[in-house]
Formats: sequence, C-alpha cells, structure tokens
Amino acid sequence: MDDHARTPWQALARGRYLRSAWPWRAAGYLAGSTLTGPPILLGLVLLAVAGIIAFPLLALLGLAGLPAGAVERRRLRLVDADPAPTPHRSPAEPGLLAWARLRYREQATWRELGYAVLHGSVLWWVDLAAVAALLGLPLLLLTTPLQLALAADGEVKVLKLWLVTSQPEALAFAAAGAVLLPVLLHPLGALAGARAALARALLAPREHELRARLTEVTRSRARLVAAFEAERRRIERDLHDGAQQRLVALAMTLGLARLDAPPGPLADRLATAHAEAGLVLAELRELIHGIHPQVLTDYGLTGALADIAERSAVPVATDLSAALPRLPESVEAAAYFGVCEALANIGRHSGADRAALTARHTGEALLIDVSDDGRGGADPATGSGLTGLADRIAVLDGTLTITSPPGGPTVLSLEIPCPVSSPENSAP
Repeated sequence: MDDHARTPWQALARGRYLRSAWPWRAAGYLAGSTLTGPPILLGLVLLAVAGIIAFPLLALLGLAGLPAGAVERRRLRLVDADPAPTPHRSPAEPGLLAWARLRYREQATWRELGYAVLHGSVLWWVDLAAVAALLGLPLLLLTTPLQLALAADGEVKVLKLWLVTSQPEALAFAAAGAVLLPVLLHPLGALAGARAALARALLAPREHELRARLTEVTRSRARLVAAFEAERRRIERDLHDGAQQRLVALAMTLGLARLDAPPGPLADRLATAHAEAGLVLAELRELIHGIHPQVLTDYGLTGALADIAERSAVPVATDLSAALPRLPESVEAAAYFGVCEALANIGRHSGADRAALTARHTGEALLIDVSDDGRGGADPATGSGLTGLADRIAVLDGTLTITSPPGGPTVLSLEIPCPVSSPENSAP
C-alpha cells in the first residue's frame, strides 16, 4: 500500500496504484458488498412486512439503518485510511427510551436508513457487476489454458463467445487477460473510491455533528472537574470538622493529664504522647491544606497567592495589585496548586536567589507568570511535576508555557480561560 495515499483516488493520482495493495483492497471492498447487501435488503423487507401486519413494529424500520451504518463504517477502512467515527451522540439519560428518542431526532439515523435502502436495493448489485466485469473478465481470460487442460472434450468456449481448441489459442487469450487486468484495475479503484466517498458522506458525522460532540465532551469534562473539586472540598471539611477536632480534643486531654500526673515514668509517657498528638495534628493540618487550602476559600485567589509567596523558600516579588475576581473553584484550585508546584520547583531545582509572581484577569482568561533567576534548563521529562501540572491545566482548556534556556531565566506561564462578564458574576 502507498504509504502516503489515504484512498484509492489518491493512489491513482500519484501513479503508484498498481504497485500497491490498493487494487486488491478496492476489489475486496466492492466484493464485500455482496455479503452485506442481501442481508440488509432482507431485513428491510421483513421489517416493512412486520410493520404492515402490526403497525407499532413499523417504528423499528426507522432504526434499521443503525446496524447497517455500523457495519459499513467498519468496511470503509478497506479503502479509506481515515477513520469514520459514529455520528451518534450518547443519550444524557440512561434507558432504552431515552436512547430511542435521541436516535429518532438525529439526522444521522435517517441518513443511515437511506444508505441501507440504497445499498440493499441498488449498490451491491452495481458493485457485484463491476467486480465481475473489471476483475472477473481478465481473470477468466488468464485461466483459459487451465480451463482447456481440464476440459474433458478438449475444447472450451471463452465467455460463451469464442471456441478454443488448442493451447496456442488459449495462451493468446491468457495474454489478452494479462494486458486487460492492469488496465481494468484502474476503473475498479476509481469506483471503489466513489463508493467510499458516498458511504462517508452519508455515514460519517457532519461538521455540525462533530462540533456538537466536541461541545458535549467539553461540558462533560467540566462536570467531572467540578465534581472532583466538590469531592476534594467534602474530604477537606470531613477532616477539618471531624478528625482534626478529635485530635485537638485528644491533645488537650493528654495535656491536662500530664499536668495532673505526679513526676515519674507516667508523666514522661504522657508528655511523649502529648508531643506525638501535636505532631499528628500538625501533619493532618498540612494534609488538609494540601487537599484544599482554607485561605483559598476565605480570601480568594489573590490572598492565597500572596500566602504562597510569603511561605516560599525563595524570596518572591509579587504583582497582585489588581485584585482577582472570584473564579470557579476548579480554576482557583488549579491556579493555586500550579503556583505551589512552580515555586516548589524553584526552591528545589533552580538555584535561584529570587522569584517573581504576577497574576491578572483579562475578563476572558486568568494569566499567571512565575519567573526566577536560576540556572534554567527546566525540562518536564525530568519528573519535576511540570507534566502533571500541564495535564491539570489542560483539563480546564488551559495552557502551560515554559521558557527556560540554559543559564536562565525561567518563566512559567499559565493561561486558563474563565470569562467573567460582570462584577456580579465574579462575586463569591
């Protein structure tokens, strides 16, 4: 197969058609119609008869094109290297009724039904005739010597037209077949390309259907991100209001018991337990902060970014003069943890003496830049956490850009689309 051709038409145009697998793929595609056309025709006829006998069954006829379309899209791979995805959307609700209601409303369902009727009644006959004439004829001529050798009476009538009684005559017909075969393979490929184009036009998704599916995927992804952030918040609240409060009570009880105990081994053990409870409480608070920082909830992204900068191991100059509006929780969390990761990388890997942090909202997107004067050469492939950060930003349709030449400076830029149409929309 021509490595660059995607269809028989492209292979024909580039002059490498006969030296590739395209002629035989085209023949297989057209001959395969004889395996799908009759069953499709039989199914349509049976459904139509059943609908006449029992009128409610006529509704099934509208869905008869669905399996035919699925089979034909798979067969299309023989002569079209570009995949033909299903044009159908997934129903928003579970159940057979919701599925059927959506299918009847889709244009693709009726296009598939039209293709099934056309294929079952006309196309497979045309394909069979083309294969018989354009491929069967030269192959029949090529096998004339074999037919003559197997003939009991020592003669064979080629194509029911010419009587052949000797091997020289048979070889002449074989030579004619050898000449005709490469010639007729060209229209065979052209016909297969036309059939594939017709199938793609009727069975593949249209541009507006692709846009609708993309919108559906985008909304589904946004719902998943929102659900993920809501679950993080729930876990944070449960730990804050449950386990943390119990640990505080335990530490207070141990502290009081330590004060009441007389000096000795018991007092020493109580002191050790009190200290351990304090360490566990501190670790739990750090864990809660890592799940969802309270400062982000209380003061918004502006206050949270200022808090990150103050706690950074490297001095950070911040430019947060323009207060950021309240944004969706998923956006604020992604931006917060993105800056955390960036400043942590600066402290661990860059060797920088100072860093800078700027953040602003343009009305359409959140823009954050983190830079440092370190050695540069930041590479996501080294496992610095930048790959995970890029994936998290990408979930929100955002982008992460890193400029880090050897010797520095390094600039990490985050851009997350999050339109804020009015001050009211930006309120907490």
